[in-house]
Amino acid sequence: MTEMLDNTGDEESLFDFPCDFPIKIMGHRHDDFVETMVGVVRRHAPDFVAERIEMRASSSGNYLSVTCTIRATSRAQLDTLYRELSSHPMVKLVL
Repeated sequence: MTEMLDNTGDEESLFDFPCDFPIKIMGHRHDDFVETMVGVVRRHAPDFVAERIEMRASSSGNYLSVTCTIRATSRAQLDTLYRELSSHPMVKLVL
């Protein structure tokens, strides 16, 4: 596969920005989990709309996965968003 340059021109990327990009966030099921994760995502992708959320509970019901599809504009944006989500105390895993 040929790598493409993102729209900043200084980083190699497998993506052609801007593009739709799904981010799966998993954590313990908690009343505020979805609202909190949407807040984090919107800090990095202000145009994110809640209609683009997919949720799935684990078979035991203890965990929740939330997939937010954003309009990614750069690799730096994605890296910063992943760092904030990964370090959040409610989050167990980000894919």
